[in-house]
Amino acid sequence: MNNVVVEAYAGYKGEETPRAFTHEGVRHEVREIVERWYTERYSYFRLRADDGRRYVLRYDQDELRWELVMREEDR
Repeated sequence: MNNVVVEAYAGYKGEETPRAFTHEGVRHEVREIVERWYTERYSYFRLRADDGRRYVLRYDQDELRWELVMREEDR
């Protein structure tokens, strides 16, 4: 699920924070960052998008690349 283009904002600490992303040709705006966590290499963002679904995006700090690692399906 890594075919994603992310529009991000680098805050005052230089941390990349997603504002919108495009996946499979559909652009989604980030409505809320629900949770974020970090490892040595990655920054993870669990977010709610404008379609009401939750997603997890991962930013690879070594490769400077974003990946979509999870999309919560409708129930």
